[in-house]
Parts: sequence; structure tokens; C-alpha cells
Amino acid sequence: DLFKNKNSELILEIGFGMGTSTAEIAKSNLNKNYIAIEVHSPGVGNLLKLIKEKEIPNLKIIQHDAVEVLNSMIKNESFDGIHIFFPDPWPKKKHHKRRLIQSNLLKLIAQKIKKSGYLHIATDWEDYALWIIDLLDKEELLQKTSNDFFKKPDYRPLTKYENRGIKLGYKVWDMIYRRI
Repeated sequence: DLFKNKNSELILEIGFGMGTSTAEIAKSNLNKNYIAIEVHSPGVGNLLKLIKEKEIPNLKIIQHDAVEVLNSMIKNESFDGIHIFFPDPWPKKKHHKRRLIQSNLLKLIAQKIKKSGYLHIATDWEDYALWIIDLLDKEELLQKTSNDFFKKPDYRPLTKYENRGIKLGYKVWDMIYRRI
């Protein structure tokens, strides 16, 4: 068994960067279990260090491509929630195909969330936020929880990228959709 606390909610984080916020969330919510996926080796190494230093028993890491993990390793309706915080916006139009958030990924993610579970995506790039909202609104298994996309939930700490964006005058968009 992956976690000692077997009956807890299970949350997946896709793309945790250096892992500082991920560690903070898990440490602040020891009653929940977290799996975090990242391909970036320095980030994985840093989060492993934080898990050891801060003694975080409810956080596990998978270093691999998230789409492959979701396709091959995860059963449908496995997660109570999925977090994707500040994915690369790939702002140039010719690079939009590289964006993590695409309709096929959202369809896959929706299948992995338990009924009444949630998907939480945050970005500070308005064009990307509008792109994401458009795709989320088309996903049949997901339903928007609010039209207030600027209210940060208490459980999400400020990230390094978010702090940088706020200093540059960017708004942060927190999009939370419920699995129906």
C-alpha cells in the first residue's frame, strides 16, 4: 500500500515545478494523500529533499509524463481532486499545440476524478485562462463551480510563479470544476 492513511482523500498534482507549494499543501493537509507527477529532474530532487526534511508522509512522487501515467497507471475515478497550478502558457500562437491543457487531456483527467471530485487549474496568463475555460466548458463530465475565477482557495499557497506574476501586475485565474 502506498499510504498508511488509506481512507483519506487522494489528490493528484500534475506538474509541480520545484515542489515547494506541493510540499506546503501536503504538510498542511496530513489528513489527505497526495501523488505528484513531474518530469523535471531538479524539481523531483528538490521535492524529495523537502519530503525528507519536513517529514511529509502523505506525499508520493512519480517522475514521468503525466499523460502516460494517466493512460497506463491510473484507474478511472481514482482521485478526489486534481491540481494543475501554473502550467507553461506557451503564449505564441504557433506553440499553442504544446500547451498541457488540451481537450484530450481534460477528457482523460475527468475520467480519473471520482464523481463530485474536482479539477483545479490556476494560471496568471489571461489568454491561457480563457483557452482553458473554453475547453473546460465543453467537457461533459465537468461543471464549473463558480464564475469568480479570481478567488484563490485557502488550500493553495502562493507559488513562485504567482508571486512573480502579481509583481508584474497579472491577475491569477483559479478555475475549479466539479466532476458530475
